Amino acid sequence: MRQVANPNESQAADAEPIVLGLDRLTVQQVASYADRRGHVPVEMPPEVRLRINQSNQLKHHLIATKQPIYGVTTGFGDSAARQISPARAAAMQANLILYHLNGSGAEADARTVRATMLIRANCLARGYSGIRLEVIRLLVDCMQADILPVIPERGSVGASGDLVPLCYMAGMLTGIGEVDWNGGRVGTRQALSACGLEPVVLEAKEALALINGTSFMSAYAALAVAAAHRLALIGDLCTALCVEAMAGNVGAFDAIIHLQKPHPGQVESARRVRRLLDGSTSVVTATQLAEAGPVLGERGFVELPRQVQDRYSIRCAPHVLGVLHDTLAWVDRWIETEMNSTNDNPLFDPASGTVLSGGNFYGGHVGQAMDALKIALASVGDLLDRQVALAVDEKFNNGLTANLIPRLDDEDQEAGLHHGYKGMQIACSALAAEALKTSLPATVFSRSTESHNQDKVSMGTIAARDARSVVELVRNICAIHLLVSCQAIDLRGAERLGAATRSAYGLIRKLAPFLDHDRRLDHDVTAVLKLMDSGELDRIAA
Repeated sequence: MRQVANPNESQAADAEPIVLGLDRLTVQQVASYADRRGHVPVEMPPEVRLRINQSNQLKHHLIATKQPIYGVTTGFGDSAARQISPARAAAMQANLILYHLNGSGAEADARTVRATMLIRANCLARGYSGIRLEVIRLLVDCMQADILPVIPERGSVGASGDLVPLCYMAGMLTGIGEVDWNGGRVGTRQALSACGLEPVVLEAKEALALINGTSFMSAYAALAVAAAHRLALIGDLCTALCVEAMAGNVGAFDAIIHLQKPHPGQVESARRVRRLLDGSTSVVTATQLAEAGPVLGERGFVELPRQVQDRYSIRCAPHVLGVLHDTLAWVDRWIETEMNSTNDNPLFDPASGTVLSGGNFYGGHVGQAMDALKIALASVGDLLDRQVALAVDEKFNNGLTANLIPRLDDEDQEAGLHHGYKGMQIACSALAAEALKTSLPATVFSRSTESHNQDKVSMGTIAARDARSVVELVRNICAIHLLVSCQAIDLRGAERLGAATRSAYGLIRKLAPFLDHDRRLDHDVTAVLKLMDSGELDRIAA
């Protein structure tokens, strides 16, 4: 590919290249590319370029026969019965872009746009779309220069591809509109020219090839999956810290229990919590609980100082977190299959010399995966919120202060003035409620559109955007939970932590000090979110 100038890009010679068209694209590659941390080369090997050229040649051969080819020499959608001459095919492609430039809502963020461009380039590089190599090259060149189309989030029903959102990307390649580049919003042609690039004039099928797929929803999905993997690990870490903060019963995480219900995610979550708690003297065992109470002897009844088992949000945590771990196992696979597919229509098959119309633009798998993921994520958010609620409530937190306020003598001048983490628990509960509300499945809301041609649609893009929203809500719940747990641990005694949880506690305390008096806490939340994004907590939990 051409080396394209980008003044904001550092050149990392040792970066592993992303290879298009060979079905190797992973969720983690997409997430890393979307973060744009250093220059990442994008390559198309010779065999990929050959397939692209062969499908383009087949397209021209079939057009010359004057047979009706959907979206090439016929109209689109319910206009498929209207055939046009080959000479008019290119003009119709330009109109396809124009009449779909009707998106609304917030603009997609730069990470999502980068992921969209990469996933679409990978789809087209598989060599079944009939598009010219030079069009794909221009798309890749824009990626390398970080020229980003401005894409409204709303407007796709996720069935005939992400037609509306992807038209903004296709329009960029033809010089339409504005782009984000070099730290600002500029005209598309200005950005292309500054990078030594020229817009293309699309030929037959090329506009359709650019827009008739699931790349926009897959971008949201890939980024949500990558973030959810991190949140699953942090959820296990949060639970371990909560067990220590609450002087919880570590027996609930014993391998014997979970091997009798061996869902892989549940077993792994319990194992991880046990490892994180290794060496802790804050937790208690069933034996210690039994020995701490009065001896029953010959009496018929005694009142124990505390229950012999913890509440569900603690002892059932692996059963909730395990669902997320196991959901991610198949969701990851589905999204990577989608990203490495030819989601387009019609398809040109050089091997058989035929053009075939079908429905590979349909986002059913993405939608179903995202609906499942957001439910599992919201459930984890609710779990962590319940743990926070226990920690701040003096009726349930096993001897800690109300709302985790600092311990003060009744005669202290500050006594009675502070409310600690009361407000944080309210905020956390609001986040959990919104996550649960947003987890309503989107795929069940199929609507007949486009004169009943698109009479069953996936709503995959809405599901994927919802998953993005739930990810963000649960990220904030995790940040609040980590702060609450560290406050409780300080009151309980941080010197009693296990080695792994002590490391996590230390990282958090470098950014957010112990709450010794009421103060604003939103900056603490922001600092912990940045720590979560750094990956340092992942490495402790993994």
